[in-house]
Amino acid sequence: MSDQEQTEIRLEFAKLKQEHADFDAAINAMIAMACDPLQIQRMKKKKLLLKDRLSQLEDKMIPDIIA
Repeated sequence: MSDQEQTEIRLEFAKLKQEHADFDAAINAMIAMACDPLQIQRMKKKKLLLKDRLSQLEDKMIPDIIA
């Protein structure tokens, strides 16, 4: 993997990590304000999709080492 690809992956990872934290804060605020449970559930699903994408990117950043 080239340095540029590695940099792009790290940049996307950082962006998604911030977005994941933003979703977490928004969900907590929605719960505190007793918003619509269906809307909260949708936000949680989006947050979970972000977490899955973060895991994929993390796997790309960490090389496979055969021990």
